[in-house]
Amino acid sequence: MPLDPVTLAVLQGRLEQIADEMDATLFRSAFNPIIAEAHDASHGLYHRDTGETLVQGKSGLPVFVGAMSFAVKAVIDKVARDRAAGGGLADGDVFVFNDPYEGGTHLSDFKLVRPFFRDGQVFCWLASVGHWHDVGGNVPGNYNPVATECFQEGMLIPPVKLFAAGALRQDVVDILQANSRLPGSLYGDLNGQVNALDLGAKRLAALLDEHGVRTVDDALAELKARAEALMRASIAELPDGTYACDDWLDNDGIADTALKIAVDLTIKGEEMTLDFTRTAKACQGPVNIARSTAIASCYVALKHIFRDVPANAGVLRPIRFVIPEDSILSVKAPKPVGGYTETIMRVIDVVHGALAKAAPERSNGCAYGTINALSLAGHRRDGRRWVMFSFFGGGHPGNPAGDGLNHGNAPISTATIPPLEILEAAYPVAFAQWALRPDSGGPGAHRGGLGAIYEIELLETAADVFLFGERGKFPPQGVAGGMPAALNRFTYEQEDGSAVPPMVSKMVGIKLRQGKHVRLETPGGGGYGDPRARPPEDVARDVRLGYVSAGRARTDYAVALAADGTVDAAATSALRAGRR
Repeated sequence: MPLDPVTLAVLQGRLEQIADEMDATLFRSAFNPIIAEAHDASHGLYHRDTGETLVQGKSGLPVFVGAMSFAVKAVIDKVARDRAAGGGLADGDVFVFNDPYEGGTHLSDFKLVRPFFRDGQVFCWLASVGHWHDVGGNVPGNYNPVATECFQEGMLIPPVKLFAAGALRQDVVDILQANSRLPGSLYGDLNGQVNALDLGAKRLAALLDEHGVRTVDDALAELKARAEALMRASIAELPDGTYACDDWLDNDGIADTALKIAVDLTIKGEEMTLDFTRTAKACQGPVNIARSTAIASCYVALKHIFRDVPANAGVLRPIRFVIPEDSILSVKAPKPVGGYTETIMRVIDVVHGALAKAAPERSNGCAYGTINALSLAGHRRDGRRWVMFSFFGGGHPGNPAGDGLNHGNAPISTATIPPLEILEAAYPVAFAQWALRPDSGGPGAHRGGLGAIYEIELLETAADVFLFGERGKFPPQGVAGGMPAALNRFTYEQEDGSAVPPMVSKMVGIKLRQGKHVRLETPGGGGYGDPRARPPEDVARDVRLGYVSAGRARTDYAVALAADGTVDAAATSALRAGRR
């Protein structure tokens, strides 16, 4: 008997609340700011046989919707191998691992996966993933821009039991802590994830007690079927055809050669094919990603376009992925993958760019396109080691509904930018500037949002500085006639003056002395629509707010301003008519 709509809605809300509470538990108990403040984590419920995403928390990173299903499937496969060898699965088992080739993303993201038993059978899997502060490797914070194999990026742990039938395996914890520069932070984050899984199991047990296994199982199946139907209907609204988009990564950190990310997006009825055959081959440096990560990033791109589809595996059913095995988007161990964030943002950009050609009224330009992973590391005067790792924001793109967001977080996630007060309190640094960056948003009828300026002063005696960024050579593009945003720019102070990284957006092991500064100027978002279609009064307001300079108002928007900042109507008409 099918579920009535009211019961289905109630169960959907209860299931989502379980994942949301798991998110909140970890955010409030994690030791490192990347989880506690930036919310770089996620929780969900996954299918007992396939590992497919059933429910994900709304506060977790969207990129994990696709990636974590591969992680859970890796554990299911591990259990099958163990059973074939005489082992098994018990209530209270918890697996821990960070293998990015099995579970997606990179080595910093540690996954905990737990079977949830009911009446002696696995009902579903509960999973938690969080970005740990330091997991070894050559670079504190693990964004190593010159890695040529994963072993230079951190420890790689395959799926192993952290708990066996509810009993903690302390030897596994000892191994994890011994491979981190910050073992206390690691221990706190690990326990936060364990507690989140415990809470999820408690809440799910209560739900099953109230509604029964069959009813909840039916609800999960129905929610997945409805997600698939909604996605098919959304695709069917788009015009059939093949739409291509190309973009570029600056380099791989090893060779200063641009790398193409390209998609041919085909819409046929209610199905879509994303073909990445023309994308660059696997490279030496750490901008490679695993196939699971590539698929997850496509989900994020599509979720921005089809906003009403829920976060479960049903949305990917109508989509076919073509990703060659030798692609930069489908590598296997030991190819380095530490900079996965930069590559998946370019994947999102090309999917948006292709969709903009099919339906410009539904798409948008490119967001700023780099998290600018910055690490400063050293020793305090009392000998204690410190590692500041953080990522930074930029502008979001202009879109059919309006201007892009100024200084937002990366579109791969709901992770927030750590507050400067938290960073200054935790590390020996001071922010000399934290401000919007003028003229950084792409001009358009709907302007791209502004990037930011971050200038950081070192307060300790010395530190090593590492940067892993992108968009230093290829700016975020606009769509539907919109113009590109500003390029990413990074400078650092030395005794003989300011310098820039030789790889433009990537740098390793630069020595910084006390009182010296590093400065990030991040890109804005690409513009949407012809800049000359932007109302002159809106351009004048942008100039008054400091978003756009008077010179760029004239050259980019063909808007002339009087001495008092108001629009010079006659001069503007002449400019827009093509006269000087």
